Amino acid sequence: MPQTDLAKRDGLPDALRVLLEQYPRDMWESHRNFDGLTRFWLERHLMFRRALAQWQDDTRGFLDKGRDARQHGQMTARLGGFLINELHGHHHIEDAHYFPVLAQAEGRLAHGFELLDADHHALDSQLAALTEAANTHLRALQDKGADQKASAGTMLARLDGFERFLDRHLVDEEELVVPTILHHALKF
Repeated sequence: MPQTDLAKRDGLPDALRVLLEQYPRDMWESHRNFDGLTRFWLERHLMFRRALAQWQDDTRGFLDKGRDARQHGQMTARLGGFLINELHGHHHIEDAHYFPVLAQAEGRLAHGFELLDADHHALDSQLAALTEAANTHLRALQDKGADQKASAGTMLARLDGFERFLDRHLVDEEELVVPTILHHALKF
């Protein structure tokens, strides 16, 4: 049986790749049904990846290069809040609006959209743990007696673990959603 658990999955099961074979990633943007909304949606995914990478880089700068604690705290609060809130909103819109339309349009892949919805629930627990690690670190930055490096290291470990979850989900989501939109010329 194909692996569907986000924590263990290394790609979509073959049964969910049928449209991806017909519409490979390298031709998406040149397809006549690739529109501004699809481009915007992919850009949102890129924005999530970049925000996460920037947060990781800033934390590494604090740990390795002595980045100023106050500036690092401001960056952590700003980037962390932004990334976590934007991901929650993005996932809610997908679960409530886009996935039902996509699953109805392409019944063969309905299980895939259920899988993506389940990913969102798995990511919620990851986001909660990341929020807790960030808040713990922000509190440590306010407490001169706290081990700020240890809390930064814990947060960075959470960020690095979350990166794998997020990237796996985003790639799989893109490989289900975009071919379905292209195949059915869907407009949202």
